[in-house]
Amino acid sequence: MTISSSLNAGVAGLSVNASRLATIADNIANSGTNGYKRAVADFASMVIESGSGIYSAGGVRVTTQRMIDQPGALATTNNPTDLAVRGRGFLPVTTGAAVNALDGDLPLFLATTGSFRTDADGFLRTPTGVTLMGWPANADGTIPSFPRDTGAGLEPVRVNVNQFTSEPTTSISLGVNLPATDTAPGLANYEERLLSVEYFDNLGTSQSVEFYFEPADPATLTPPSSTASNQWTMRLEDSATPNVPAGNNVIGEYIVTFSSSSATGGTIATVTDAAGNPGGTYNPATGEFTVSVGDGTGQITIDIGEPGQRGSGLSQLSDNFAPTAISKDGSPVGNLVSVEVDANGFVSANFDVGITRTVYQIPLIDLPNPNGLIANDNQLYSTSAESGTFFLWDAGDGPTGDIVSFALEESATDVAAELTQLIQTQRAYSSNAKIIQTVDEMLQETTNIIR
Repeated sequence: MTISSSLNAGVAGLSVNASRLATIADNIANSGTNGYKRAVADFASMVIESGSGIYSAGGVRVTTQRMIDQPGALATTNNPTDLAVRGRGFLPVTTGAAVNALDGDLPLFLATTGSFRTDADGFLRTPTGVTLMGWPANADGTIPSFPRDTGAGLEPVRVNVNQFTSEPTTSISLGVNLPATDTAPGLANYEERLLSVEYFDNLGTSQSVEFYFEPADPATLTPPSSTASNQWTMRLEDSATPNVPAGNNVIGEYIVTFSSSSATGGTIATVTDAAGNPGGTYNPATGEFTVSVGDGTGQITIDIGEPGQRGSGLSQLSDNFAPTAISKDGSPVGNLVSVEVDANGFVSANFDVGITRTVYQIPLIDLPNPNGLIANDNQLYSTSAESGTFFLWDAGDGPTGDIVSFALEESATDVAAELTQLIQTQRAYSSNAKIIQTVDEMLQETTNIIR
């Protein structure tokens, strides 16, 4: 009984050391695999109850697991969509096969790093088909509110290389000096001045707002004046609006009166709506008014300056008509030139007209027990009962680390340590084999007794 238990213990020793050798072989073989987490084999003794004076060998058993919570070093690369998690957390990914199936069933996997590049369909994938997932942004670049305890809101990150975008103009700051001499009394001609300012409509098409400035004849004022009127009618016409009938493209009309006092001379005194003004009312607190452009869906806020304000906006000085400062937002249609991911997981698309637009946010997944995850091919992991429930955090927030672009996580294998364990395992295997050999010799001696 005791001899046979020794044999069984020796066989168990061979088995567990073979398992340990397998983990070491995997670790060494993947010492150059980015994102690889080393496997370890832990031994536990087995005890069999024996009577007094009798001992039976129980042997040993083995349990293996991956040390997923042990990170590898980060190595820099030259690809902006090479991503690695610095600290706690996992990138949400799925398989290329699931994306290609187009059935809406996208299993959620976890990864700590990946060399992602756009494929023929614009998806960010690794060479093995692992596809990055994230929350899609709204058209204005904001991220909607998504549930954090489920991956239901995640989508494969898709950035088409032939993507176009534009930004409509929503504000114009207008600085123009109007000649004070044009409002003097008794002139033969009160000349209308024209200034054209380009804007971009909702479709990225270049349009223009025509600013017409017509000086007021002092004789036509109520009551008539024998001095300069210091008053102008400012009419705004939109090139995108058909001029049928004549004057139908007027989007705003205002009466601007300038101060002639010693303290505020040449600055705006008052701005009032002209009769039938189709634009918004001037706000003296901000110096702005809003007009509708195009088909009426576009809104542009125009800043002409506050009353009494010097240095910006409209002015009336000397005899020169000249723009002093004109600025506006918006841009024409641009082509996508690059994609970047910042430390907080925001995926930004950069266009050749200078626009940078947020298109996705990559959250980081955190779990109570990362070592309880189920290991899959290509350094992917899936949740289990042992790993606990997961939560989606903003990168750099809560317990998670941040996302590093231009970087990959190297293998967590320490080759020197693995080779040391390889020597120990080899010796342990040989020793267990010696036990079996010794038991065999003892059994042979027992057999020889009956001869």
